[in-house]
Amino acid sequence: MNTVENPAETLPIGVFDSGIGGLTVAAALRRRLPSEALLYLGDIARLPYGTKSPATVIRYALKAGEFLAGRGIKMLVVACNTASAHALEALQATHPGLPVLGVVEAGAQAAARSSVSGRIVVAATEGTCRSGAFAHAIVAHRPDAQVIQVPCPMFVALAEEGLTEGPIAEDMVRHYLGEHFLGPQAADCLVLGCTHFPLLANALHKVLGPAPVLVDCAEAVAAQAEEELAGRRMAASAGAGGLSLVATDAPDRFARIAGRLFPGLGGIPQVELANL
Repeated sequence: MNTVENPAETLPIGVFDSGIGGLTVAAALRRRLPSEALLYLGDIARLPYGTKSPATVIRYALKAGEFLAGRGIKMLVVACNTASAHALEALQATHPGLPVLGVVEAGAQAAARSSVSGRIVVAATEGTCRSGAFAHAIVAHRPDAQVIQVPCPMFVALAEEGLTEGPIAEDMVRHYLGEHFLGPQAADCLVLGCTHFPLLANALHKVLGPAPVLVDCAEAVAAQAEEELAGRRMAASAGAGGLSLVATDAPDRFARIAGRLFPGLGGIPQVELANL
């Protein structure tokens, strides 16, 4: 007779972001950990986090963490770079028995490994850039790194509206990032420092060319989650996984955007409305 060695195996992984961008993290977790159930919270009512003050971001993040922990989860993944930069320590202190992972540290480690020249550009929200979290974390892993942080606020709006390819997206890529990837001192690594930004990968490649390595923090944190679950013996031993979606506002719009950008969800998914 089979028994569950650790009851936490059957609990879902909680994931939250201020919008649909964190679904890139959920998708990466699904690819790497297909047996794990995921509970995703999109805090649409407070979108975007990137323009908010650190104190406000911490308050929002703690609310999101409280909601997901109350549902019963075995791990909390902060699928928002701004929240990872400002609120990770507060979340870890509030939930001491729960592994809490953020996308900043995972992405910084990947960038430090991936860059040959050490010239690294971080494209992120205004809040993440102001925090300096990526630059600090990258230099901690690679002291010789030259890190340029570039706020790209319109990228979030483009992703949320589904305008991830074509002339408008490409013009925005040139506007924000073009100059940093030209000439002999061009950067060779671009950190996608917001979970919305991998949705613009095709436009980024078209404008910047194939040379820069694009560091997707979603893939990096998914690998970290796999390692953490294995080390704690909490990985699901079997199961078909699954993804449950919760939004704090406009669940119908959230479902339409999620279904369009992530066809693997199977059309327009069901989205629960929650009041945080």
